[in-house]
Amino acid sequence: MTKKIRTYSAAFKAEAVKKIADNNGNVSATAKQLGIAMQTLSNWQNKANEGKLIGTKQYDPELMAIIEENKRLKHDLKVAQEERDILKKATAYFANEER
Repeated sequence: MTKKIRTYSAAFKAEAVKKIADNNGNVSATAKQLGIAMQTLSNWQNKANEGKLIGTKQYDPELMAIIEENKRLKHDLKVAQEERDILKKATAYFANEER
């Protein structure tokens, strides 16, 4: 038995988060009204509060650009460290071989 993963549009997520305020901040009641899991709605609300949910007034595209750049830089650093480690091992191997 496989579970079907439901995907929601950014507009739906933004409206769902706005609807929480209409229900006096009650995430559980809002989730029941919309027919989605409470944890899912809570995650969306947390993202909105952090400025990461598209379509909400808190959304900050500059923040998202910085986050994406940070991810890319971390990946580049990891690759560079792996390359450095390989070169260290190769240097040590060839230094021992010359003796």
